[in-house]
Amino acid sequence: MRVLGLVLIVAAALWRILAVSSPELANFAPLMALAFCGGVYFQSRWMWLVPFAALGLSDLYINHYYAVQFHYPFPLREWSVRLLCFAAGLGLGRLASRRRSWLNLLSGILGASVLFYLVTNTASWLGWSGELDYPQTSAGWWQAMTVGLPQYAPTLYFFRNTFTSDLLFTAGFALAMEYVALRRGEFSLFGAARQRA
Repeated sequence: MRVLGLVLIVAAALWRILAVSSPELANFAPLMALAFCGGVYFQSRWMWLVPFAALGLSDLYINHYYAVQFHYPFPLREWSVRLLCFAAGLGLGRLASRRRSWLNLLSGILGASVLFYLVTNTASWLGWSGELDYPQTSAGWWQAMTVGLPQYAPTLYFFRNTFTSDLLFTAGFALAMEYVALRRGEFSLFGAARQRA
């Protein structure tokens, strides 16, 4: 099961790297799904580092890409905020793993997705990228949460992509892991659903 998990994590990180040059896939990435599912399916604390290694390495590539293409500097504070959000996603995954059910997987990834959206956009509003792009008022915060800055697509567009990708990648990861567990005779949500039927 560990091997499958590692393969899925590497594949998801590669997806993120390949999708970076495609504007329509902006924020359609497996980031939170990696952290959340790592918390759900990996019991070893060392294995929890794997999603963060995949995130960190793909971030290095993506930040280099943006620096070369758009002269965008590496925002260390923003990166730290994102990493803390992923750590929270891993924590939500650990909570969901205690009473693993389809409902707990769904509610956990929904919570992680909304948390990421709220925290990262609030950090942008606070100027953690190095510049105060938004007015430091409630209207400025609302702008950061909804329409964003005029030179970019609306923030809600990015949230839609993040939210959708979190659900889809978590579903793919969970279905694969649950199927392998079922085939190995371990506890699986597929088997639990069959027993209840």
